[in-house]
Amino acid sequence: MTAVDGPTGGLSARATAPEKTGTDAPAGAETGTGTETGTVTGTGTGIGTGTGTGTGTGTAAGTGAAAGDGPLLAASGLSVVFPGRHGAAPARAVDGVDLAVGAGEIVALVGESGCGKTTLARALLGLVSPSAGSVVFGGRPLSYTGRALKAYRRRVQLVLQDPTGSLNPRHTVYDAVAEGLRIHGYDGDERKAVAEALSRAGLRPPERFFLRYPHELSGGQRQRVVIAGALVLRPELVVADEPVASLDASVRGEILALLLRLRDELGLSALVVTHDLGLAWNIADRVAVMYLGRIVETGPVEEVLTDPRHPYTRALLSVLPDAPGEPVVLGGETPDPSRIPGGCRFHARCQVLASGAAREAGVAEHCRTRELPVLTGSAGVACHWAAARAGEG
Repeated sequence: MTAVDGPTGGLSARATAPEKTGTDAPAGAETGTGTETGTVTGTGTGIGTGTGTGTGTGTAAGTGAAAGDGPLLAASGLSVVFPGRHGAAPARAVDGVDLAVGAGEIVALVGESGCGKTTLARALLGLVSPSAGSVVFGGRPLSYTGRALKAYRRRVQLVLQDPTGSLNPRHTVYDAVAEGLRIHGYDGDERKAVAEALSRAGLRPPERFFLRYPHELSGGQRQRVVIAGALVLRPELVVADEPVASLDASVRGEILALLLRLRDELGLSALVVTHDLGLAWNIADRVAVMYLGRIVETGPVEEVLTDPRHPYTRALLSVLPDAPGEPVVLGGETPDPSRIPGGCRFHARCQVLASGAAREAGVAEHCRTRELPVLTGSAGVACHWAAARAGEG
């Protein structure tokens, strides 16, 4: 990727793979120094809210897969609806999502708590059956039979948010990492496979950790054990749900650098679920912003985070430390997914509509009454106001 010019702001750095250097970073994006050498590089200036242009929806080539290749993992029209209790309306936790992850690509799925991102991740893993839509992996639709899911989960692994809660306190590190091998009937050298996974996760020499228990490890070491447990089966894709949220700031850079190194060495793809836009900047090739069950903006991370087009993305970026201008404080809470408002689902909290800018652009009534289509493709924004501004350009 080449350098991207963006509005100036506070200084910060981005953890990048070797080919990603010289990119302007969003203000407040977290930096890390870590122990994984050669992967945390680059400095730059922060971003403002920007005044970018674009179309209402659009497509662009993905960054991870080779030209002409399809995505490794793709969801199309995916919905997850939970029935309401005692006759209440059903909750549309995921409400029509198209999302793709290419081979060797890291995609960040961001949004505030309650937007549906973890439910979407669980549906992609086959842990929740979708109410509508489909999941395709490696060109084949996901089957929900027990045998098919077991084979799928050997190729797609989950890294949970809390390493302490993820590890059985009565299992040694060796048993925790070897568990997946035993479940899947691995017939090779188990000890060698566990040692290789621990080494790749940065726990060296691995034999030193075999007989340790989780309480004997630091938080960063426990997260590395969780990552080793995912790597031991040699998956093609990892879904990481808030992988550094419970770690100290000094350890976060090490784990982010580790994930980038694994992508470079193994060609590993990743979907990283987070509410932290600084983390998305540090690690992702592409970012998808989710609100109330739908993707509202997606594209290459440099474009979305240095020149955001959706008011929701702008609001999220405005509260980063050292972000230029006044922070945008959204009123109220995310609406109940069982009572999704008509029109644009963000309109009840939208600062652009409240300020009168949408009325000046002639789309205020559309924002309140006209529903936006599901966002498709690798780049685009679902916003009447952004589409009107793009038409002016």
